This record gives sequence, structure tokens and C-alpha cells, in this order.
Amino acid sequence: MAVVEQRGSVTVASAVTEEEIPPKEANGNGSHASNDVTAPTAETTPDVPEEQKQSKGFSLTPEIPQGVVIQGNNSNPASEKFRRVRNWSITKYKYTRQALSEKLGRGSRTVDLDLEPRLELLKDDRQRYENMTSLAQTLASQLSQLTVTQKNLGDAFTELSVKTPTLHLEFGINADAQRFLSKSGETLTEAINAFTSDMNTLVNKTIEDTMINAKQYETVRIEYDAFRVDLEELNMGPRDAVTVPKLEQAQKDFQTQREKYEKLRDDLSVKVKLLEGNKVKVLRNQLWMLHGAFAAHSLSCQNFLEKNIQEAGEHLNNVSTDVPSFLEES
Repeated sequence: MAVVEQRGSVTVASAVTEEEIPPKEANGNGSHASNDVTAPTAETTPDVPEEQKQSKGFSLTPEIPQGVVIQGNNSNPASEKFRRVRNWSITKYKYTRQALSEKLGRGSRTVDLDLEPRLELLKDDRQRYENMTSLAQTLASQLSQLTVTQKNLGDAFTELSVKTPTLHLEFGINADAQRFLSKSGETLTEAINAFTSDMNTLVNKTIEDTMINAKQYETVRIEYDAFRVDLEELNMGPRDAVTVPKLEQAQKDFQTQREKYEKLRDDLSVKVKLLEGNKVKVLRNQLWMLHGAFAAHSLSCQNFLEKNIQEAGEHLNNVSTDVPSFLEES
């Protein structure tokens, strides 16, 4: 049962929960309860503070300050992917158009008078180095086959010197000479292989890495020229409400591409300068080593052959008589 208290001129009705009123009494004696309880009207109900409402279980809607905008997450992966594909397609179209225009001699291109001649020289040097390395590899292969043949020939001379007592000295001298030449040739072959290995590293790794950067630079340069041509065409056209936003966007795209082009150009220029200095050091060292290997091979062979002939001559002088030939006996 609800209790009504009179406080001044305000009538306050205490709330009666569903647990206090049994369902049977609420349904059967509804008219009796209405006579004893004075229900509060809209006019007599006082304003209840917000803190009191919260304490009694009222659900309040949070107030949003004025001027604050709550934005939802509207990012769509599909739309973002479509935007990237669209920008990539536009860039590729401009790149292809500019490249074809340059090949047909109709378009203008940006030329760096300091970097591009050095790149052309580097391309020419690379081709010459590849040819030199290929010839050195051929020489090493042929020399390796020669050393194997000289070794087999020396073994044949040794066998004949044993089986032919009358020519033991002559076969023995030639056997020693061929074995020495074969051994010295193997040392020279190793030196040539070391030279070709270092040259392959220089040509196929160091220079190739720079040439890859040069290709990237050429691609960015064409893209830069494509955006530059578009901006020039828009600048020459009329200015209205349609073309002004396009001109502003073209200016932003051109500036972005220009910064990318200049950065890659500066990096490539530094890399080419470092490569030129490193290339000279490597080639100087390798060429002197190769020349020293050929010189050592030639001098060692010459000294051995001269010594071998001298010893053979002394041995022949000590021989008193020779076996007479068939003609001398007859």
C-alpha cells in the first residue's frame, strides 16, 4: 500500500514496487486501493534533480556538447583498393603515353647533362668488361685442357724413356719439361679463374645493381615528364570552375612527382660516383695480379727449360761413345 505524506504544500507519493503489491490484491481490490492512495498529478509533482533520478534507476541520454561531431569509421577496404587501382591505372596510362611520344620523337623529355652521359659510359664499359671476362674464361678453359694434355704427354715420354734405353735421356728431358709446363699452367689457370671471378662480381653485382637503379630512375623520369606535360597543357587552357580544381590537383601531383624524381636522381648520382672510384681500384688490382701471374708462368718455364737443356748438354758430353747406326755399320 502506498503511503502519502504531506510536507508543506507538496504531496509526495512514495513509490510502491511490484513486490510489495501481490498480484491477487492488485487485481481484486483495485477500486479500494484507488480510494486510499492519493496519486500525484503533473501539477503537484516537483522537479526531481538529475542525481536523484540516476539513483532511482532512470536511464538518461548522454548529452553531446555543441560543436562536437562524432564521425564513424566509414573506411571501406574495397573502395580503398579501387582507389589505388584507379590511381595506378592513370599513372601507367600517362607513363605509356609519354614513353611512346618520346620514341616517336613528338614529346619533350628532361635531360640531366651531368648524370646521363656517365650512365651511357657505364653501360658501354659494362659491355666491354663482359666481353673481356668471357675471353678470359675461354682462355682459362683452353689452358686447363692444355695442361691436361701436357701432363698426359709427359707420362707418355716417361714410359718411353724406360722402354727405350737408347733414348732414355731425350725422352726423360721432354717428360720433365711437359710435367713442369703442366704444373705451371695449372697455377696460371687458377690465377685467371680468380680474375674472372672478381670481374663477374664487379660486372654482374656491383655494376648491375647500379644499372637497376638507373632503370628505376628512367621510369620515374618518364612519369615526371608525363605529369609535367599534363600541367603544361592545363596551364595553356582556359580557367573556369571546372579546370581550376583540375589544375590545382595537377600541380600537387607534379610537385610530388618532382620531389620523387629529384631524390632518386641525387641518390643515383652519388652511387655512380662511388662506383667509378671503386671500379678503378678493383680493376687496377686485378690487372696487376693477372699480369704478374703470366709473367711468373713465363719466367718459371723459361728458367726451367734453360736449366733442363744445360743439364742435358752436360750429360751428353759425358757420354763417350754412341751405338753405331745401321748405315754406319754397313
